[in-house]
Amino acid sequence: MKMKTRFGNLYMAAVAGLMLSWLANAALAEDATKANASPASVVSKKKETVWSLVVKGGIVMIPLSLCSVVGLGIAIERFVSLRRSKIVPPNFIGGLIEQLQSSGSNSKAAVDYCERSQSPVGNIFRAGIQNLSRGEAAVERAIEDAGGREADKMKRSLQGLSVITTVSPLLGLLGTVYGMIKAFEVASYAGTGKSELLARGIYEALVATASGLTVAIASLLLYHYFSKRIDALMDEIDQMGLDFMNHINFERPSSRSSETVIPAAHR
Repeated sequence: MKMKTRFGNLYMAAVAGLMLSWLANAALAEDATKANASPASVVSKKKETVWSLVVKGGIVMIPLSLCSVVGLGIAIERFVSLRRSKIVPPNFIGGLIEQLQSSGSNSKAAVDYCERSQSPVGNIFRAGIQNLSRGEAAVERAIEDAGGREADKMKRSLQGLSVITTVSPLLGLLGTVYGMIKAFEVASYAGTGKSELLARGIYEALVATASGLTVAIASLLLYHYFSKRIDALMDEIDQMGLDFMNHINFERPSSRSSETVIPAAHR
């Protein structure tokens, strides 16, 4: 219950981060209008909107918009795929132990049970069950190796967010540099006494940097949230592995024959 509550809080925090990112752009548009116009002109002129700032940000806003859309898509997909019921089906370990106890030395039913779950935890324990005849050390090693592979698979799906976090600020900075070059060019053509043109050009150029940072911060928060979620799920699977090993009795006969495995209920 505590884990579910913690995941719920983190989920709400991530959603709030996305909402704050959108509100930040809206606030930037409103503040920029107030700062660069007199009270009379604010009333007479049309207020800045998020879309108008995006347009003024230049061509760099196109890849930044794509980054935000891709990041949102990855976040939605990961929210769905990293649900606990998807990674660890309810009462999985109890059902697995029942399969082993009912089938005795025949592990095929337990392997089929793991495959039917179609989950990472099923893949992990299937690797261990397939090595039951090789002894306790082989089973433990197989579970650890399979767990590492499944964790890598889940974390590789977050690489998109990592790339967006790195690239977005650079795109924003690039857009700002292009915008400032254009602003100084316009000011040089206008001659002296045109500081207002220069100031307005610089403020519009900074829109790209603000947008890039907004996308990067939201992506970074989501990346760390999902990473922590994966780590918490893998910790739970590790504990399930310990429970599984405790329910399996590896009897070592006095002869040099291979180890035999007897489920706990058949001792």
